[in-house]
Amino acid sequence: MTATPTVYVTRKVPEAGLARLRDRYEVVVRDEKLPPSKAHIERRLADLDADGLVCLLSDTIDADVLDASSDLSVVSTFSVGYDHIDLEAAIERDVAVGHTPGVLTETTADLAWALLMTCACRTVEGHAYVEADEWETWGPTLLTGPDVHGATLGIIGLGNIGTATARRAAGFGMAVRYSGRSRKPDREAELAEVGVDATYVDREELLAESDFVSLHVPLVESTEELIGASELRQMPDDSILVNTSRGGVVDTDALDTALEEGWIARAGLDVTDPEPLPGDHPLLRHAPSRLVVTPHIGSASIGTRDRMAEMVAACTEAGIEGEPLPHSARQDAGL
Repeated sequence: MTATPTVYVTRKVPEAGLARLRDRYEVVVRDEKLPPSKAHIERRLADLDADGLVCLLSDTIDADVLDASSDLSVVSTFSVGYDHIDLEAAIERDVAVGHTPGVLTETTADLAWALLMTCACRTVEGHAYVEADEWETWGPTLLTGPDVHGATLGIIGLGNIGTATARRAAGFGMAVRYSGRSRKPDREAELAEVGVDATYVDREELLAESDFVSLHVPLVESTEELIGASELRQMPDDSILVNTSRGGVVDTDALDTALEEGWIARAGLDVTDPEPLPGDHPLLRHAPSRLVVTPHIGSASIGTRDRMAEMVAACTEAGIEGEPLPHSARQDAGL
């Protein structure tokens, strides 16, 4: 380790974290919009003899990257997920791995509701209508949509974000159904305290009974294309699908067909497959009347992003100083 440890940051993160790191270390930030290649990260780590690496979810951190600098002691990712990091390789090299768990919950639930309300109230479509100078008068059937109050909300995956999303249904007097691998009495009790009666049902019943379906599951082998043609056909034709989890949870081609043929009314997506979604992708022909897409901004509040940067900085400091990480991916993964 050099007299002043060096930290390499693959893309600029909020100053709340960078300023903290700069107080103690030499910090080199790659100031580019697009993700770097793996080879670029390797070169920079080697050139700098870096002690710490701050990366993003889009960066591949494998054994080659971890071997690039013999001084590397910690990798901190500006994300909750860490499946882009080879944890086994990090363990073999005694490299600590930090992440940002828990910080996204409420902000992502806010966005799930923003998409739900946008699709129900047709706000993006309404803006496009005005911008196109089509607004000539008020009309009794102009841009009507379904009521949210008193409707049924289906939550697939009642984890932290799913629970936070369900909690917000209390203000709309909604019936809440949820499905998952097992019933969660503790979550039901938590929701009951705020007036939400969450009922556990199987996925088929949830899809058939829900006016709105919101997805909150991780992308693993068992959830890949969890919502495909069969599932979309089970939903009412006036229902709305919201996805703020991972793009691969939904079969994009099946969703395209569902919107084209009217199996469901609308979809609101913050995540897509592929991601980023190209501007000429066929799915976008349904926007804005049947589809609203946002560019993976579930955690994009200033407060949340600042907290993420501070967590990343704290993990990086701990790793360089040889102290236990406050948010260890290895520990959270049971490794």
